[in-house]
Amino acid sequence: MKETFVIFGNPVAHSKSPQMQNAGLKHINFDGNYEKHHLENGNEIKEVFLKNNYKGANITVPHKEFAYENADVVRGLAKEIKAVNTYILENGKVIAYNTDAPGFLKAIESFGTIKNVLLLGAGGTAKAIALALKSKDIKVTVLNRSEGKLDFFKEHQIACFSWENFEHTKYDLIVNSTSAGLKDEYLPCDKKILETVFKNASFAFDCVYGKITPFLALAKENGLEIKDGEDMLLFQGVLAFEYFTNTKADENLVQAMRKGLKGEWNFYFI
Repeated sequence: MKETFVIFGNPVAHSKSPQMQNAGLKHINFDGNYEKHHLENGNEIKEVFLKNNYKGANITVPHKEFAYENADVVRGLAKEIKAVNTYILENGKVIAYNTDAPGFLKAIESFGTIKNVLLLGAGGTAKAIALALKSKDIKVTVLNRSEGKLDFFKEHQIACFSWENFEHTKYDLIVNSTSAGLKDEYLPCDKKILETVFKNASFAFDCVYGKITPFLALAKENGLEIKDGEDMLLFQGVLAFEYFTNTKADENLVQAMRKGLKGEWNFYFI
């Protein structure tokens, strides 16, 4: 029986996860299909997952924290992050993981040695990235528009500021974890703040993928090496795929999924 996997999000129309995951499923001849599911209300995520008999799901903005709260069992670093991006069905229970954290670390390897990071945003993705960096003893500072969402970072002894009280220092890498630039032309924070921190930084990374966002464009103008979220999407997707299919990814599978992500995989001629 064909198994169905989905990505939950709002918006979700832009997602390239289906073409990436379906390329992986085809590559290992797995009898399954991966689709998009537009979900308005994050609190209904578990109910919708079970009602549709989905075998596994990825979760994107703005539902990662709702998905954590609704899961039956949370495993790994996700317990600390309190946000999840992967569901699997196991013996009738919804099991949740976070593959964003290791996916992000793999994605920034190309920058070389990073010692100090400024992370913009304080949502589920920011929590995963902050704890991933902390686990590797990389100094991280979180900057968010308002003070309200910073409690999590304070509890984990991570330096954090609102725009109003921000005290900047020198950062190697500036990361945008917000959805600014995804479906608009907004910057993730005040332009003056960005221009100040870009002056002494070397790299900029945006979790938004598939486009040069205003954040990345400004970083490039200021001489930084830039990278969008494609590799993070790929590597977190490969880890999720392993959970979905109970297989171990080899380099051939990773390349097949990368081709799918880039739209180079022709599903009709396999």
